[in-house]
Order: sequence, then structure tokens, then C-alpha cells
Amino acid sequence: MDEFSNDATVIRIRASFAKQGLMTTLGAMLGEIRPGSVEVILPVSRSVSQQHGFVHGGAVSAIADTAAGYSALSLMPAGRGVLTTEFKINLVAPAAGDLIIARGRVVKAGRTLTLVQAEVFADRSGDQKLVALLTATMMSLEDRDDIVD
Repeated sequence: MDEFSNDATVIRIRASFAKQGLMTTLGAMLGEIRPGSVEVILPVSRSVSQQHGFVHGGAVSAIADTAAGYSALSLMPAGRGVLTTEFKINLVAPAAGDLIIARGRVVKAGRTLTLVQAEVFADRSGDQKLVALLTATMMSLEDRDDIVD
């Protein structure tokens, strides 16, 4: 393990993620956490599928938004929270595999607004295929007791 693995920011992100009802419902989990990048992993199951057997675009969007949001939060000081103000997602291929992996990263961090992206991959036995690309803007909030991560 490296130094960042035990960092207060990682602990804060893990605690915040554990409170997310949607991620729990989907069965998603956190993967790698680094400054400016966070990974969310979704095991593929029938409960997240659409009528053709692929992972539903809503589930893909949800983990992409979550990975992007936590990548922004990873660069913010304690006492701040982050909310998505907008996002656009391109679904470029059917999401089929054993795992769906969203890798969020900060493109440009600002004091109030942070531009982020998330690439989403379908993983089948270690072979990964790009299935979606999300671009989003995150808003940093402070002095809000109801929005602190």
C-alpha cells in the first residue's frame, strides 16, 4: 500500500461512498483511489440489466457520475462536499462483461467548479472495452451541514 491508501481523504471518500444507497442497491464498490482519480466497480448481474441482457444505461451513468464526483472530492479539503451540476454521457458500446468499471478523473479543478470525466469499461476476464464516456461539472460546497463528505 502507498501513503495515499491510508490518507484522511481516502477514509473520507470510503465513508461517504458507504452512505450511498444507490451504489449499495446496485452492488457497486470502490476500486482504486488516487488524488484526482477514483474508480467505481459494478459486478454484472441480472439486477442491473436491461431487456437485451446488457447493463442498463442508467446503471452505467450512475457509476460514471459517482466516480467523477469522488475524483473531484479527492482534491478538495475536508469540510467540503461536492454535487453534480451537469453531465453528458456517450454510450458507445453495449455494456456486457463480468464487471463494469468507471474511472473518474479531474480534468480541471477550480475553487467552485471542477470539470471531470469518467471512462467506463466492460471487463470480461481482464479484457476491457470502452462502453461510455461521461463529461461533468461538479460544484464544491462548504459551510453546508447537509452536504459534507
